[in-house]
Amino acid sequence: MANIKDIAKMAGVSVTTVSRVLNQHPYVSAEKKEAVLRAIQRCNYQRNINAVHLSKGKTFLIGVVIPFSNHPYFGLLLEGIANEALKNNYKLVLIQTNYEETREIEALTMLKHKQIDALIICSRICTWELIEEYRSYGPIILCEDTRGKMVSSTYVDHYKSFLKALDYLFRKGHKKIGYCIGRKSGANSKQRALAYKEFLRKVKLPFHQDYIFYECFNFEDGEGVVKRLRKMKSPPSALLVSSDQVAAGILTCCQSEKIDVPEELAIMGFDNQPISKLMKITTLEIPLITVGKKLFHQAINDTNITQEEIVVTLIERETV
Repeated sequence: MANIKDIAKMAGVSVTTVSRVLNQHPYVSAEKKEAVLRAIQRCNYQRNINAVHLSKGKTFLIGVVIPFSNHPYFGLLLEGIANEALKNNYKLVLIQTNYEETREIEALTMLKHKQIDALIICSRICTWELIEEYRSYGPIILCEDTRGKMVSSTYVDHYKSFLKALDYLFRKGHKKIGYCIGRKSGANSKQRALAYKEFLRKVKLPFHQDYIFYECFNFEDGEGVVKRLRKMKSPPSALLVSSDQVAAGILTCCQSEKIDVPEELAIMGFDNQPISKLMKITTLEIPLITVGKKLFHQAINDTNITQEEIVVTLIERETV
């Protein structure tokens, strides 16, 4: 394969002249430019893009870590990121982790090796200590509360939003409130758990461990929730569900099991995904596409550490 020196020899010019032509430098005579272009065409020369990126110090690639590619929540986040990447001439490298730490470390290693310019982690599995180890290699942007840390983020305060939802359900007359969540160990999950326990203490309601449902990620998981409810002697009268997809699954199963919503069971979702509008589910709206846009701009702005909170909005429909 021909290199830049071969092109220079074939065209009868210096290596510097070839470089100027390749980089569209204005100060090259028409005669020399034509000679270089003929030599390039004759030997079918292709530029080494990695070398070009190395010389410029940028790849114009942004890594995006998501646990699942088939979940609407992450799909909407990714839509916001991708739209802004397109506008700004960046490309995305998508890394699906399935919440496996080794895969997230692989993404962080890509940042370390300068294969990407920045890394957006939409849902983290690695420890803070590990994130700190890699922070010096380039911008790492998180979709969680990073206040007090030197990492940029766009986030929802899940402690405040959970309190807001619990207060709403309580004011609607519910004294037996449970909740459904994905991971038990995630940073956002811990904030929700803290809000739940503190709310119960505040209003002097008992804590029931069996009112908490873990590993609820998808529509199909709603069936398992309803099966557990059916076995309880004193089930919750309201469920706060951290995903509209799961809320829709619970609602669908309630309809087939003849459980009246909201009279027997009130259901409140999160995110205001399209399915919640279709099924008229009361929810808390998170503008996920907007969050994605903000995450992207934090990724390409590597000079400032910023943390931006997104405010959730209560959307009242028919399930509470």
